[in-house]
Amino acid sequence: MSSNLHPMLNVAIKAARAAGAIINRAALDVESVRISVKQTNDFVTEIDQAAEAAIIETLLTAYPGHGILAEESGSEHGAKDSDFVWIIDPLDGTTNFIHGFPVYCVSIALAVKGKVEQAVVYDPTRNDIFCATKGRGAYMNDRRIRVAKRTRLQECLISTGFPYRPGDKLKTYLNMLGEVMSQCAGVRRPGAAALDLAYVAAGFSDGFFESNLKPWDVAAGSLLVTEAGGLIGNFTGEADFMDHGECVAGNPRIYGQLVTTLGKYSKFAGAGDKAAVRKALKDTSDAQEPEESAEDAAAPAPAPAEKPTLKAKRIKAGDHPANKAPDAPF
Repeated sequence: MSSNLHPMLNVAIKAARAAGAIINRAALDVESVRISVKQTNDFVTEIDQAAEAAIIETLLTAYPGHGILAEESGSEHGAKDSDFVWIIDPLDGTTNFIHGFPVYCVSIALAVKGKVEQAVVYDPTRNDIFCATKGRGAYMNDRRIRVAKRTRLQECLISTGFPYRPGDKLKTYLNMLGEVMSQCAGVRRPGAAALDLAYVAAGFSDGFFESNLKPWDVAAGSLLVTEAGGLIGNFTGEADFMDHGECVAGNPRIYGQLVTTLGKYSKFAGAGDKAAVRKALKDTSDAQEPEESAEDAAAPAPAPAEKPTLKAKRIKAGDHPANKAPDAPF
């Protein structure tokens, strides 16, 4: 990487590479532990914790006065009241990792007084570093990256993540997915949100949306997107989204079109939109006849907005209680 990077970003990159080395070594052993669910879970937990410990040790050795918010350990490390908080996901994409599917990453962000100012997403299988410092642009390895230039949603490749925990609203999500699929050139589900956001920043995909996300899933990726010229927010387009559990990103035009489609599915949507979604879900479940289902499927999708009505705002990490349960690895 270039030597003129911000010193804190250099430390974050060093930490990400240390975690990546642990993950790459563990990937060689992954075959031998696929005997039982318990062994698999224990193995992934062990790798998560080892990678996270390597990150925290690197960061706190350099900056002992900083705070930590990490997926595995919450806020039990670092200073409790610091203005500087590192937001860490040591292994995003654990299900991919355990299957040997090479799409997973390390995500590290630094929030200063609640605003993300440094970001690293490291893909250890390809040895790719995506990084950004607020106000200095976003980079992949030594190359400056920008969001893709496509402006018509029907020409775009959009990435997403599927809900997988008990209690997630699968039917609502499938309706959302159906609307987006009918309006774009293709949808992909790689399985690591931090890498999905890095790919939006690099222009490898045109947009991204997902719900049920935690701050450590999106903190680093959010800065990559905005520093690459994109917008990121919740489904209704609010930029202060970090604790909202829903995320949409893209270049300004595509972001606006995705918000037009996804806004009514937001937990922050107006009462009228929420009622319309409930009715659509009820109609879907009530439809018994095949003819009705085909008719529903053929209903035209709402036209995408031609102009975005949203402006980029500062992204805030927000306060995040330490006692929230960490994500399940599967």
